[in-house]
Amino acid sequence: MVSQEQRRRQLAREKLERQQQRRAAARSKTQKRNAAIAGGIVLALVAGLVVAAVGLFDSDDKDKKDTVADPCAKPAPGAPSGQTWKKEPKLTIDRSAEYTMELATTCGDITIGLDAKNAPHTVNSFNFLAGKGYFDHTKCHRLTDQGIYVLQCGDPKGDGTGTPGYTIPDENLKDPKLKGNVYPAGTIAMANRYNPQPPKGESKNEDSGGSQFFIVYQDSELPPYYTPFGTLKGGEDVLKKITKAGATAPDPQTGNTAPIATVVINKATVKRS
Repeated sequence: MVSQEQRRRQLAREKLERQQQRRAAARSKTQKRNAAIAGGIVLALVAGLVVAAVGLFDSDDKDKKDTVADPCAKPAPGAPSGQTWKKEPKLTIDRSAEYTMELATTCGDITIGLDAKNAPHTVNSFNFLAGKGYFDHTKCHRLTDQGIYVLQCGDPKGDGTGTPGYTIPDENLKDPKLKGNVYPAGTIAMANRYNPQPPKGESKNEDSGGSQFFIVYQDSELPPYYTPFGTLKGGEDVLKKITKAGATAPDPQTGNTAPIATVVINKATVKRS
């Protein structure tokens, strides 16, 4: 005969199990969404679903490419340098000064105000890389238009795996503008390989930012893992042109959805105001 106390304990255990299942489902959903911008890392489960889905949507994607005209110009002659360095460049920027990054792209010019005060390592790295021509002739390889709304750039390989050879620390993750885990439209942030729940024995890959960054073109709910280091100051019309053309179906190998528009950074410059 089950006593009242035993029954109470059984009900408590069942309630705890249901709570744990809901939390696990929520964590899984968050991880899948974050994989969309996590520097080229795509979860195996997502990759498997993508491969299965590509067979269903290949013809739709081909039709879309055939019917949507590329709104952007041809890239300037040249190719990414592909340079790499062994360590992060020495911190030389003035944290009290204002810096601006200009991206001359095939779709138009994009102006970004950089936050040297709150993200000095990130801004210093971009100042260094732009000065070396690292971003020149690189394409923006990912456009996400479902769930989160970002255009991702900064990869000389163009497939989400490129790095400058070094990593920089995470910064400004408690920016007051990130209210309710929402990165507001116009935010410029770093992509990285951070995984809050890595497999046993593996690291979380903190401080794993390199050169890839994303431009938020519509408010996007994301956990505060991605360094916000700049704000869009000009080029809203350029982003509208790119996003209006849409994105391709996911690549079967990387899971990336690329912009249909040919978005290439012909020249990147960072200037002190």
